[in-house]
Amino acid sequence: MVSFSERFAPFAERMRGEGMPEVVVKTFEYYYGQLVAGETGLIPEASIEPVASLPDAVTFSAGVASAARDALGKTVLIKLNGGLGTSMGLDAPKSLLVVKNGLSFLEIAIRQSLRMGVPMVVMNSFATHDQTMAVLAKYSGLRTGIPMAFQQHKVPKVAMSDLQPANWPDDQRLQWCPPGHGDIYAALMTSGILEELLQAGYEYAFVSNIDNLGAVLDETLLGYFHSKTYPFMLEVADRTEADKKGGHLARLREEQLVLREVAQCPPEELAHFQDTTRHKYFNTNNLWLRLRAVKALIETQGPVLKLPMIRNVKPIDPRQTDSHKVYQLETAMGAAIQLFEGATAIRVPRTRLAPVKTTGDLLKIRSDAYQLTEGYHVVPTPGRKCEDIVIDLDSTFYWSIDNMDARFPHGAPSLIECERLEVRGDIKFGRNVRLVGNVRLINESAEQLEVEDGALIDGHASRAIRSERGI
Repeated sequence: MVSFSERFAPFAERMRGEGMPEVVVKTFEYYYGQLVAGETGLIPEASIEPVASLPDAVTFSAGVASAARDALGKTVLIKLNGGLGTSMGLDAPKSLLVVKNGLSFLEIAIRQSLRMGVPMVVMNSFATHDQTMAVLAKYSGLRTGIPMAFQQHKVPKVAMSDLQPANWPDDQRLQWCPPGHGDIYAALMTSGILEELLQAGYEYAFVSNIDNLGAVLDETLLGYFHSKTYPFMLEVADRTEADKKGGHLARLREEQLVLREVAQCPPEELAHFQDTTRHKYFNTNNLWLRLRAVKALIETQGPVLKLPMIRNVKPIDPRQTDSHKVYQLETAMGAAIQLFEGATAIRVPRTRLAPVKTTGDLLKIRSDAYQLTEGYHVVPTPGRKCEDIVIDLDSTFYWSIDNMDARFPHGAPSLIECERLEVRGDIKFGRNVRLVGNVRLINESAEQLEVEDGALIDGHASRAIRSERGI
C-alpha cells in the first residue's frame, strides 16, 4: 500500500523545483492530506447559526472619521491582483482592462493611492506579476521606500482521476493555480514585506480586490478600526437575490464568526445557503488588518494557518471546458475571521461593492450611470441607484470583451434612465444611443442588426422590441 508521504512526494518535488518556500509546501501538504482523507471542506448548516445583527457603518458619527487622521500615515492599501480575465475572454491581468474614462482598474487604484498619500502594495500572482510591474514602474510617486508589489504563491492542480499532480503538456503553466487569496498571510510573511511594513511604522492594512471599484479607503471605517482593538475586521453588506451565490457570514456554535463560501455548502443544503432572510450578510472581500496581529497569529499558530479548505473542481484548461477535471485547493482570506481572537465584521453600504465580473457589469460601469470623481472614485451618478440596473447580454455574442466592444464600438449607451437591458441575438449599437426603462432587444435573424445613431429606446412604451431589420 502506498503511504501518504509517497503520494505527496511528486507534489513536493514539483513545488521545490519551482522554488516554492518550505512553508508553502507544508501548507499544501496539509490540504492535500485533507483531500486524500476524503475531506470536502463543507460546512453543514447544522454547525452554524445566522448572524442577527452587526455594527453598522452608516450610523457612525463624524467623530469616528476624525480618528482616522492619526491612522492615515500608518495605513497601507493592499490590492489583490491575481486574476486573469479568462471569464471575459482575456489572457492578461484583468486589472489592465480599461474600465472608466480610459483608465484601467490598476490605473484608478494608483491614482487613488497617490491622491490620498497612502501607499499601495499589489499582491500579484505568477500569471499577472510581470505585466503589472511594467505598469507600476511608470509611476515614480509609488516609490515610497516599501515594495510596490509582492507575489502570492502557486500550487499544483490535482488530477481528479488519481489525486496526483495534474499534467498538461500543451501549456505547463496550466498545471499550476494560485491557492486562493487566503494565501495572503503566508505571502506577506515569506516575501518579507510584512516585516518591512512594520519596520517602516505601518500598523494597518486595508485589503480588497482590485476589480472592486467600490473598495476605496474610507476614513470613517479606518477611524473606527483605529479606535477599537479588533485584530481583523471584515466588511459585509446586506444580501439580495443577486448575492445569494456569494459567501455569507455565519456564527459557529461556540459564537465564533465564520465565512462560508458556496463551495463549502453541502449540495443538498443549497436552499439554506441561498436564503437571504436567514443568512443576511455577504462577504464584500474588503477587510482590515492590524499588521502586528497578523505577525502574532503566524508566530503563535505556526506558519501553516489551517484556514478552511475550499475544494474547487475545474477543467485543467479553463478555455477548454472538456479538458480533464482537476481539484484546485484554495482558501479565502476572509475565512481568517475565525482564527483571529476578537475578530469582527461590520455592515457597510452596498456601494462598497462594485465588482466587474461580466461584460454586462463592465458595460454598466462604462456608462453614464457611473461617474469618476476628482478623487478617482467610481460612484453612481447622483440620483441613480446603480445596483438596481440589470444588464443581461446574450452570452453567445457578448461574453468576451472583444465581442462586446465590437458591438458597442462607440462606447456604452446611456443607461442613466435604464432599469433593465436584455439583449438576445446579435445586435450592434450606434453612437449616442439612449435606453429608458425596461428595454428588451431581440434579434431573431441570423444576421447582425444595428441600433442607429442617436436612437431613443423607451422600454415603457414597448415590452420587447423584436426585429429582423435595423432597430
